[in-house]
Amino acid sequence: MNSSNLINEGLALMGFGMGFVFVFLTLLVVMTTLMSRLVNRFLPEPVPVPAKPRAAAAPAAGAGDQEQLVAVISAAIRQYRSRHKQ
Repeated sequence: MNSSNLINEGLALMGFGMGFVFVFLTLLVVMTTLMSRLVNRFLPEPVPVPAKPRAAAAPAAGAGDQEQLVAVISAAIRQYRSRHKQ
């Protein structure tokens, strides 16, 4: 066997292999695009339903409630700091 003949056969085999891969990938892209279009046509995404407006917020706490809330938060902060001293 001649070395140029061997090179020619290798190039022919390479061309056949690359051509086969190119055709396969082209077919894959076409089929994927077709399937995507069919799915979007027959199974469209549902339209999102707008959320219902929330009820109005509770009225602001009175002055007595505010003072109690401040006292509770202050006590919690003091307790946290006393447990986590370095």
